[in-house]
Amino acid sequence: MTDDHTGDRRARDGDPGNEPPIPTDRKSPVGAPVIRGDESITGTHARRAVQFDPDDPDSLALAAETVAQFATGSVDEDHLYMLRGAAACAALVRGEGSYKTAAEQASAHLEDDETVTVSFIRKWARVHDLPRSVRRQVALGEIAPSAAKHIARVGGEDRLLLAWAVLDGDLTVRDVRQVASQVNDGASIERALDDCDVTLGRLELTLPASAYRDLRRRASLEGVDPGTIVADALENALE
Repeated sequence: MTDDHTGDRRARDGDPGNEPPIPTDRKSPVGAPVIRGDESITGTHARRAVQFDPDDPDSLALAAETVAQFATGSVDEDHLYMLRGAAACAALVRGEGSYKTAAEQASAHLEDDETVTVSFIRKWARVHDLPRSVRRQVALGEIAPSAAKHIARVGGEDRLLLAWAVLDGDLTVRDVRQVASQVNDGASIERALDDCDVTLGRLELTLPASAYRDLRRRASLEGVDPGTIVADALENALE
């Protein structure tokens, strides 16, 4: 089963048919613990991963209770628990049919005048809808859940570029929020990242000595930057 929804990708050689689509959204069932239930990623936590089924009343009730706990911080919060809360938000919205009803159902589990807001549920449901490649980094603790909320605000390939910039550019949550806002206001992802002193596409790699030797030799003989040769090789390898 594929876990990613296919999005648009710029074509090579001017032929869209030559370019496979890039996953930018979720395709696996809403509420399914695809990442949370993967023991290779979450270790023993995978055995406790909960599936929230939007079509099952009992599961939906558990989702509402989980969202209420998540919204009030009434249990210990870590990145895996926050992914669980995000899954509950998404399943509750899908099952109830609207953000407003989902918020009402979750609020019913709270006391006094406490409520779960529509805004809270919307933000975390969007995290659940991020592509698997990004959610995996959240589960591994490489991307903070609070940063993932802002990554999820960005659409298309820009959300992937922002996610990888978090890993390679050491962006803070504040930086991610700023970049997401600028992109949504019409700025290019390159310009928005540049404002945070991050160059889009810059990645530090460590090569085996022989590969490093040959790369530098070829770049020197061809009179090009080593990055050009690496980019060409990766373009062919990742087709």
